[in-house]
Amino acid sequence: MPRRDIIAIGGSLGAVSVVRELCSGLAPDLIASVFIVIHVASHGDNLLAALLQEDTGLPVSTATDGDRLEKGRIYIAPADHHMLVIDGTIRLGNGPRENMVRPAIDPLFRSVGISYGGRAIGVVLTGLLNDGAAGLADLKRCGGVTIVQGPRDAVAADMPLGALRTSSVDYRAPLSELGALLTTLMTEEAGPSPPVPDDIRLEVDIARGRQVTTDEIATIGDPVALSCPACGGVMSQVRDNKVLRFRCQVGHAYTADSLSTQQEDSVDEAMRIALRILEERRILLTKMARDATEHGQHQMARTLLTRAEECGQHAEVLRRSVLQGMARDGGKTSSGLT
Repeated sequence: MPRRDIIAIGGSLGAVSVVRELCSGLAPDLIASVFIVIHVASHGDNLLAALLQEDTGLPVSTATDGDRLEKGRIYIAPADHHMLVIDGTIRLGNGPRENMVRPAIDPLFRSVGISYGGRAIGVVLTGLLNDGAAGLADLKRCGGVTIVQGPRDAVAADMPLGALRTSSVDYRAPLSELGALLTTLMTEEAGPSPPVPDDIRLEVDIARGRQVTTDEIATIGDPVALSCPACGGVMSQVRDNKVLRFRCQVGHAYTADSLSTQQEDSVDEAMRIALRILEERRILLTKMARDATEHGQHQMARTLLTRAEECGQHAEVLRRSVLQGMARDGGKTSSGLT
């Protein structure tokens, strides 16, 4: 009987130190292939593989498209590509971002679920928001085993808590016990691999970069009165009883948490732009009033000064609103507002 030999790991804030410790404890004769997605900027330098190599005797590499899987090797998702594992080969997808990131964790979990079913182990580590939650649940639907780092042990508990809320996770463990748990699970026979649901296959295709039609999106979701923050397209609510999430017609995907965060960022940016325009308008009207006075147009000057004062009042109301929002978000500041 086959054993569990595919390990997919995902994390975000605080995850680099976690995977360094986790990889340092992996046996040099590891029978599994390990795949790691950590949220990085799209212009990242792909330095994580070299960093992890300092902590383990196992070979570590940044994944490249077409790599054939090797046992006992650790693969790191590169910047700006979804890492997918399909029938023994790594595929780097240029599909739309999920939860505002690429690489995202959900596509990796879904892809190993499709290809390896009961042989796969999915691990969600520390991180903000809840990328990985839906993908981990989909991996479990494909027969895989699911693990979550204990929320109390995490630098950022959002991702572990999101995964625990989304499905019945098989194991939760602190970092100190994760390595031993993985070792135990790899010695056990793999469980059954049920038929792969069509919706999981479609979402992997989207992550890989295949253009999908409106009709195909309609097979997994229903249109709602929301627009995509990335492209402005119509959003559909995914028919998913695990987690509230959405996809647009292009394929950008969001959980409700990540969509709410993106909307808040958009509102904040719009308010800052409006504040800047009001301030510039007040300055311009004041200069115009001074010029009118110099030319003896006193009535015009009074009108312009009144309008300048109104702009200043509106700007002050908006500034207070922005600062109140920043206080709710933990005191973040932006230049020109404090």
